[in-house]
Amino acid sequence: MDVQTVSTALSEGTCPADNDQCVNLEKTVIRIQSWWRGNMVRRALLHAALGAWAIQCWWRSMQTKMLEQRRRLALKLYTCQEWAVVKVQAQVRMWQARRRFLQARQAACTIQSRWRWHARQTRGKIQGHYEVRASQLALDIEILMA
Repeated sequence: MDVQTVSTALSEGTCPADNDQCVNLEKTVIRIQSWWRGNMVRRALLHAALGAWAIQCWWRSMQTKMLEQRRRLALKLYTCQEWAVVKVQAQVRMWQARRRFLQARQAACTIQSRWRWHARQTRGKIQGHYEVRASQLALDIEILMA
C-alpha cells in the first residue's frame, strides 16, 4: 500500500483495522504532526523569550539612565547648596573683616586726633632729658616758645 492510498483512506476515515502498514503510517503521521507542532511551539516560545529579553535589556538601560540622572540631579543640588554656604560664609567673613577694619580706622583716627591735640597744646615746647654715661655728659634741653 502506498502513501497516497493511505492518506486517501485516512482522510475518508476508512482505514482497514487489520492492515499494519496503515496503523504504522498513522502513528508516523501523528509523530510528524506532534514534532511539527512542538517545533512551532518552541519557535513561538523562543520568539516570546527573545522579545522579553529585548524588553528587559531596554528597561535595565532606562533604569540605569534614570538612576544616573537622579545622581546628577542630587550632585547638582548638593553643589548648589555648598556654593550657597560658601557664599554666605564669605559674606559674613567680609562683613567681620570690614567691621574690624572700620574699628581700627576709627581707633587710628581717635589716636591721631588726640596726638594732634596734644601736639597743638605743646607746640613750641621741646622737653627732653638725655644722658650719655660713657663720657659722663648729661644734657637737659628745654625749649619754650610762646
